[in-house]
Amino acid sequence: MQDFTQFNGAQEDAPISTPLMVLLVDDQAMIGEAVRRALANEANIAFHFCSDPLLAVSLAEQIKPTVILQDLVMPGVDGLELLAQYRSRRVLQDVPIIVLSTKEDPKIKSLAFSRGANDYLVKLPDVIELVARIRYHSRSYLALQQRDEAFRALRESQQQLLEANLVLQRLMRSDGLTGLANRRHFDDCLSSEWSRALREQSEVSLLMIDVDYFKAFNDRFGHVEGDEALRKVATCMSEMCSRSSDLAARYGGEEFAMILPGTSRGGARLLAEKVRLCVQALAIPHEQPGQDSTVSISLGVATLTPQMGMAATDLVELADRGLYLAKQNGRNQVGVAERD
Repeated sequence: MQDFTQFNGAQEDAPISTPLMVLLVDDQAMIGEAVRRALANEANIAFHFCSDPLLAVSLAEQIKPTVILQDLVMPGVDGLELLAQYRSRRVLQDVPIIVLSTKEDPKIKSLAFSRGANDYLVKLPDVIELVARIRYHSRSYLALQQRDEAFRALRESQQQLLEANLVLQRLMRSDGLTGLANRRHFDDCLSSEWSRALREQSEVSLLMIDVDYFKAFNDRFGHVEGDEALRKVATCMSEMCSRSSDLAARYGGEEFAMILPGTSRGGARLLAEKVRLCVQALAIPHEQPGQDSTVSISLGVATLTPQMGMAATDLVELADRGLYLAKQNGRNQVGVAERD
């Protein structure tokens, strides 16, 4: 295989542009030399000659030409089949191919275009015409690449913006200390679930949770330890949210809440007990109500099937009443309130 390369630097009066890369595939060295001379004084054109058609595809993948000049009649290889091989490779599927033929044959020309050729020239063409075709097809190809790259960059930018917005939305809905839903998201979710339960006439349960003697804990162990205790309580709540529809939230201070759509009073009470036992198992040392105490929580449970004239705040007030019962009866327990 004969393979030589020439590159012509931009002349002083030539415009600065992206270098064009020409690959000529022809078994005749005489044709390769003629094309090389035709391009010798052209600014910003690199030239490669391949005399072995069996190596043409691999060489094209390696040098990434902006245009391929392709002879159709070569020993051992069908030039039309070679066109199809270029198009089967991802990196070459859009590279312009100018077919070089010894005669103007409409049938051969039609076959060449059907196999992926972009242009057809009878060799050897006039130098001015050859250079014009090379520049036209190369620049069109480079423009296509630039457009595709711009689209890729745009898609990546849009994806990054989408991901950033999702992160921002999560941050806006989350409590900074515990990672649970914040009060605003809790209110929005409760309103939404209440409206759905009203439409479907289904039950919705709510747990109101309070860390027992938390002020005394902060006073004794400090706010850093207090924050860590709240995070551990939040972890227990998150672990007990087994359904995607359940929501654990920080209601405010040392108060938490859990929205349980479609959950019966019995199911809500069972879940509340699991959360209480999880916190108890943490065994976080406390000095209230006694010296050997650990951090505990009290929970209020409420369940309602919404009716016209009722509001989501009715469920909150009922759960608050259950929480008051738990505290009144000695804390570290579950209180269940029923509507009058």
